Amino acid sequence: MQSDDKSTVKPSLCFPTGSQIASSYMTTTTTTTITKPLSVGLKNEGEKLEKVLQQWGEDIRPEMKEDIHDPSYQDEEGPPPKLEYVWRNIILMALLHLGALYGITLVPSCKVYTWIFVCVSYVFTGLGITAGAHRLWSHRTYKARLPLRLFLILANTMAFQNDVYEWARDHRTHHKFSETHADPHDSRRGFFFSHVGWLLVRKHPAVKEKGGKLDMSDLKADKLVMFQRRYYKPGILLMCFILPMLVPWYCWGETFLHSLYVATLLRYACVLNATWMVNSAAHLYGYRPYDKNIGARENMLTSMGALGEGFHNYHHAFPYDYSASEYRWHINFTTFFIDCMAALGLAYDRKRVSKAAVMARIKRTGDGSCKSG
Repeated sequence: MQSDDKSTVKPSLCFPTGSQIASSYMTTTTTTTITKPLSVGLKNEGEKLEKVLQQWGEDIRPEMKEDIHDPSYQDEEGPPPKLEYVWRNIILMALLHLGALYGITLVPSCKVYTWIFVCVSYVFTGLGITAGAHRLWSHRTYKARLPLRLFLILANTMAFQNDVYEWARDHRTHHKFSETHADPHDSRRGFFFSHVGWLLVRKHPAVKEKGGKLDMSDLKADKLVMFQRRYYKPGILLMCFILPMLVPWYCWGETFLHSLYVATLLRYACVLNATWMVNSAAHLYGYRPYDKNIGARENMLTSMGALGEGFHNYHHAFPYDYSASEYRWHINFTTFFIDCMAALGLAYDRKRVSKAAVMARIKRTGDGSCKSG
C-alpha cells in the first residue's frame, strides 16, 4: 500500500451515459491505493487475478474486516419465523407519509426561501448518512477531523435513521451476510420488505444473532458516536422536527403548515426513501459489472437521489473504497464533498481501490456489461 499524490487512472466504461466524461473528474489530492505488483512467475492471467483478489482485504484496510462478505454463511433450513408486526412503527410511518403527501400539495405555495431551505436540508441530512454513518463510521473508508465529525454527527441526527452505532451495526451485518436471513433488509424478500418493510416487523433471529457478534469496538471507543447514542431521542426531536419547523416560520415568515408539512415531514420522508432505495432498487434493478454473483447492482436513479450511493455493485465488491464508485465525482456528490473536505484538511487517508484490482474483479466475476477503455 502506498500513497499516490495524483490519481490519473482512466475508469472502465461501464455506463455509456457518463463514462466518457468520468475521467475528467479525477482529483489530485492524496489517496491511499492498492498498487502492489503481482508476484513474478504466475503462470496465467487467472492466477494473476486470483492473486490480486487475495490481496484486496489485507492491503487496503487491514484493521477492518466486519463489513467483508462472508460466503461461508448459509441460512438454516426450516420454515421462516412468523412475522411480528411492530404496530408503533407502522402507524408512525403511515402518518409520516400521509403528512408528506399533504406537503406535496403545499409545495407550489411555499416561499422561495422555504424551497431553498428544504433543498439544503435534504443535502445536509443526506451527507449525515452517506459521508457520515456510511462511508466514515460503517466502513472507515477515510478519516475525519473533529470539525467535520461534528458536522456529520449533527447532519446524521437530523436525518433520523437510527443513531450511528445502530446504523453501522445493521449495515455491517448487511454487507457480511448479504442476501441471507441475517441480512436486515434481505432483498430476496421483495422490494417492499427491503425498502421499508424490514422496519415494520421484528428482526429475523439470525439478524440479531450475527449482528450481536460483530466487533463494534471502534464505535464504542468513539466518544462522539457514543454521545449521540446517549442523547439520541432529544437530539432527533430538536434537529429533525423542532428546528426545521421553527427556522422557516421564524426567519422569513413562512406559515406553520408549510413549515411543518413541507420543511419537516416532506423533507424527512424524501431523505428516508432515497436512502431506502439503496436497499431495494439498487439490489433488484441494474447491471452487475463487477460481480454477477451478488445481488447489489448499479442503479443511476438511486445514485441521483442518494448523493452517489447507487453504484452498489461496485460498493459491495469494494466496500473499503471511500468513493463507493469507480467514477469518483460522476453522479456522486458525496465523493465531491469528501474531496472538498480533504482539500480543506478536514478529511484524510481516503482509501481507493487500484485500477488493477478493479479490472481483475471485472474480468473474473463481472456480468460483461463493463467494456473497459
